[in-house]
Amino acid sequence: MSDIPGIHKRVQRLMGNRFELSVVSADATWANDCLDAAIDEISRIERLLTTFRDDSQTNQINANAGVRPVQVDAEVFALIERSLRLSALTQGAFDITYGSLDKRFWNFDTTMTALPDPKTARRMVRLIDYRNVQLDPTQQTVFLKEKGMRIGFGGIGKGYAAEQAKRILRERGVESGIVNAAGDLTTWGMQPTGKPWTIGIADPNLSSHEAFSYLAISNMAVATSGNYEKYALINGKRYAHTIDPKTGYPVAGIKSVTIIAPNAELADALATPVMVMGVRVGLDLINQMKHIACIIIDDSDRLYTSANIRLMAPTVTS
Repeated sequence: MSDIPGIHKRVQRLMGNRFELSVVSADATWANDCLDAAIDEISRIERLLTTFRDDSQTNQINANAGVRPVQVDAEVFALIERSLRLSALTQGAFDITYGSLDKRFWNFDTTMTALPDPKTARRMVRLIDYRNVQLDPTQQTVFLKEKGMRIGFGGIGKGYAAEQAKRILRERGVESGIVNAAGDLTTWGMQPTGKPWTIGIADPNLSSHEAFSYLAISNMAVATSGNYEKYALINGKRYAHTIDPKTGYPVAGIKSVTIIAPNAELADALATPVMVMGVRVGLDLINQMKHIACIIIDDSDRLYTSANIRLMAPTVTS
């Protein structure tokens, strides 16, 4: 065993995404045991929240929409409770009931050549309304009031899983590390050099995901939502795969939103609504929140940042 700490990494596909976990330790065997435990935790959360398994709690809630309340684990109840608070805060720009949207309706691939008419779009989003999710704290039940309603954790689940993996690692004594859930990442401690972690902010115009700027962070989380990975090009205009829950139309105007927050769940959950809200309203929301910062790149490649942020140019080495 070496006395010099190094970074031990694990890359695995979980929750349909690429997770990369890194821990700093001088003991490779111990580090790998810790990584195993963290991956087990992410897999457990996936089983709980997935919509791809009939027996998941999410699907049980969805199957009983308009029929009856469903009793869930305290953890799922609390996550839904926090999701609904975020919906209220963002005036519905974040909404876990987006699951009602028909996947055939928006298929972001090369075959999509036209937008649906606004009437159809509005009809499709009729069931998206967080206010129709009823929670009973005494019985610990969740009830979707309308038949056909569906919830999904696509906008918050990866961030939640990243935080839970970090909790497991810290409980086992890992003092420094990063959990990166497909771009939603949470950090703690320092690099083996004693310096903070350096996080690259992807340039939305480069498919190679080169960074246009860097952030030095520790004990913070970062999440990016962008239209550069999944989008449709219709009549020369780029439409993001992010749908505005009010109109049923994809958002336009913003290429990417990066949120810096105390934890990955919050960063993950705020990135999408800022895209939906647009530059001015999105920045206004973030500027009212403590300990949260934001970087936005619009369709014209203009850069906007919240009031409390400092960026480093890519030339800076650390």
